[in-house]
Amino acid sequence: AAIDVAMAGFKGVLGEREPSVGGRMARFDKTFPTLDCAACILTPKMVAVAQDDNITLYTYSEVEKVSGYVGNFEVKIRKRARSVDMEKCTGCGICYGKCPTKVPSEFDMGLGKRKSIYVPFPQAVPNVPVIDRESCLYFTRGKCKICQKVCPPEAIDYEQEDEIVEEKFGAIIVATGFTLFDHSVYGEYGYGKLKNVVTGLHFERMANASGPTGGKIIRPSDGREAKDVVFIQCVGSRDDHKGVPYCSRLCCMYTAKQALLLKEHNPEAQAYVFYIDIRAAGKNYEEFVRRVQEEYGAVYLRGRVSRIFEKGDMLIVRGADTLSGAQIEIKADLVVLASGLIAQPDARKVAQMLGISYDKNNLFTEAHPKLAPVETVTAGIFLTGACQSPKDIPDTVATASAASVKAIGLIAPDELTLEPLVAKVNPDVCSGCLSCLEVCPFSAIEEEEVKDRLTKEKKIVAKVIESVCHGCGACTATCRVGAIDVSGFRDEEILAEVEAI
Repeated sequence: AAIDVAMAGFKGVLGEREPSVGGRMARFDKTFPTLDCAACILTPKMVAVAQDDNITLYTYSEVEKVSGYVGNFEVKIRKRARSVDMEKCTGCGICYGKCPTKVPSEFDMGLGKRKSIYVPFPQAVPNVPVIDRESCLYFTRGKCKICQKVCPPEAIDYEQEDEIVEEKFGAIIVATGFTLFDHSVYGEYGYGKLKNVVTGLHFERMANASGPTGGKIIRPSDGREAKDVVFIQCVGSRDDHKGVPYCSRLCCMYTAKQALLLKEHNPEAQAYVFYIDIRAAGKNYEEFVRRVQEEYGAVYLRGRVSRIFEKGDMLIVRGADTLSGAQIEIKADLVVLASGLIAQPDARKVAQMLGISYDKNNLFTEAHPKLAPVETVTAGIFLTGACQSPKDIPDTVATASAASVKAIGLIAPDELTLEPLVAKVNPDVCSGCLSCLEVCPFSAIEEEEVKDRLTKEKKIVAKVIESVCHGCGACTATCRVGAIDVSGFRDEEILAEVEAI
């Protein structure tokens, strides 16, 4: 989206919470159904964002406050302290090469280690390390400073503090993404207790040649290469009781891809897939799933897993095949859970800050499911990607381009094209009670100081921001003195229609 906006000649700011852009896709090995290298597709886009003069990149940053309205948004961004001067750093890597502290890597899902000063992965953009103050010996014990001593350009700055940046924007594109369902609620699967029960993202990091295992699919308990692997689908999805009621859309496909990768990495391995239904709607998707079964020998079993437990050094997966009615018990080296996609933990807070709507699952809601799929009820704010609903990579890219086109179309003309049905205040009648301001769902009303036409004294009245108003009429119904009307629905116009009939 940022690249599309920049190519159209407009300035844009890309804010990223993590130390590097790239998101979840940066962790993948290959993408379905074409099995393209994920990094080969993604990295050029990451570099393009960093090098484009029209794009300002704020990584390791978070939006703290949004105010204003379409064409005039005021945004406060907190740039968290990296403790490394980005202007001086050359990305040589000497600092994290010499750092003595190792902690579990979030990027590698805890399967590997990183230093207290680190870049998340080798292709990170920007290639500037961050100091994790919670594990750094200097910040926790007041000792060490090795990274500062060995840094040739003297880029380490322990005194660096968070910086607040305030900027104005014409439009906002929300692309906050997703997180994985917390499958620990399914105690029968043993996640967190059984070391050899992992998630799909763990598998991705193991399958990646640059990952913590060097591309080997191993058992985390002992490091032995896994041969018999059970994949369990719909973990957290389509479950009204413990999970979310919706289908996460891409679990069937990424499970099929992982079953294929398992066979590619170890030809002697065998994949078993427990599923409810195969939902592979899309170009070449159904064909891909069939190919995994026919050419790569993945065994698909329609049914739920009732229990997973350890027996010796193996996992016993007990479930049912609903097609044959048989009870099944499989000895497995590794179990991979296809976790559902859910909203970010702070999605509700972000929605309230932006003034956009969200559903019971905290996914952001579009203005109209068919005719306005990337717009929100708040003018000037657009949605893209999985923050709106679970999406695969092509769908995410499509909505990104759609959102950028909508944003450009909004800010490109010299004048905004507004809806004609907006509320209007008669300042001569308005008493200044501002009840309308309290009930407006779009924050389209503000107070204004005017001179009374008769007394010439200053008074407070309500004022409608026409570019934000949706003409819902809530203010009209609330106004005690009848000072507000919606254009086209004034009392005189309604009565004239009745008389004409």
